[in-house]
Amino acid sequence: MSSFLRVATIEEARAALEKRWRPRPREVEVPLDEAAGRVLAEDVVSSIDVPPFDRAAFDGYAVRAADTFGAGEESPIELIQVGNVRAGEWLKIKIGRRQCAKIDTGAPVPRGANAVVMLEHSTARAKVVRVFRAVAPGENIAKRGSEIKCGTKVLKAGKMINPQTLGTIAAIGRKYFKIYSPPKVAVVSSGVELVAAGSQLKRGKIYDVNGPAICQAVELCGGEASYLGIARDEPRSLATLLKRGLTTCDVVVLSGGSSAGAGDIAPSVVNGLGNPGVLVHGLALRPGKPTFVAVVQGKPIFGLPGYPVSALMVFYQLVAPYLRRLGGLPQAERARVRAQLASKILSARGRRELVPVKLVQKRQKFYAEPLLKGSGAITSLSLADGYIDVPLEREIVEEGEAVEVILFGGGRVG
Repeated sequence: MSSFLRVATIEEARAALEKRWRPRPREVEVPLDEAAGRVLAEDVVSSIDVPPFDRAAFDGYAVRAADTFGAGEESPIELIQVGNVRAGEWLKIKIGRRQCAKIDTGAPVPRGANAVVMLEHSTARAKVVRVFRAVAPGENIAKRGSEIKCGTKVLKAGKMINPQTLGTIAAIGRKYFKIYSPPKVAVVSSGVELVAAGSQLKRGKIYDVNGPAICQAVELCGGEASYLGIARDEPRSLATLLKRGLTTCDVVVLSGGSSAGAGDIAPSVVNGLGNPGVLVHGLALRPGKPTFVAVVQGKPIFGLPGYPVSALMVFYQLVAPYLRRLGGLPQAERARVRAQLASKILSARGRRELVPVKLVQKRQKFYAEPLLKGSGAITSLSLADGYIDVPLEREIVEEGEAVEVILFGGGRVG
């Protein structure tokens, strides 16, 4: 293992990781009803025309357009009804001269007919139908293949499967197709002071924030989170949970146990699980300095800081992009807003700093208010609309300076 907290930039950490591990999406074939929210791993080509036949666009009468020429309110044309075509039926009739068939919306247009007179433009008595408006050939008919032609590529690989795309796939009758398998992510919290939500909170204990928060963050990146629980600050407990994660999942995310305290033993435990072990320990990032990155059994382990703000900010910067790549998702494009800094920020030179801010609008201007509550205060994120990225070389960002606020997902403007 390299010396403790020999800090690296995010870019250097990624480079070190990708020398030992590359995120390769897995393809899996699934049925239609299991695909929602996933990403297509193949182009989807239709093997049929949609609609597969000429069909009525409205309730009315299937007619020969030429038989309606000259029809009007004062001079209706009379036709003889020879059938009734319902949706889902295939009526073997042919419409001849001065004939028609009553037809439902979506029903196949019978042979001989080439237009539909809408119901409101006609009256019927016995088998005699009076038409008060002429129609042109093809009018009120959805032609075969007018939506999708056989052989058409209807969806491209990389498309997210939402209700609209799912409906398109259903329309062409595809039952199975390939998606990118969502990465399985083991989530472990570490700390003797932690207890699970719902447990009795004894003196000296706090509830585990990172476990549930990181699991939700994993799901929002297209992964499947498996929360393995809380490891105590002793090697055997932590090693047991990490081994379980390496056995059952593609990626392991640990929070806590990586800083300079006497009870922080995660890096040494990880090194004991196999080679190459810890690749980077320490990021030139605030919050997030104690982060480590490792590879064991060909799988990455991300060791995030224990403080909630640090853990989540590092997750967004370092872990999330890999999970999205594994799941076939495009990288998240976060909206950005120009604002004036409401109060001075002091930053440590040589460390990139991510400062959560709240946006306030005054007189059609946005002001960014830093939420400097420390990396242990989860409210720094729950109250924040986004963050300011202070580069390595900056030590001071002055009050009133123009800054760019990178919005969190769901961040508001105004």
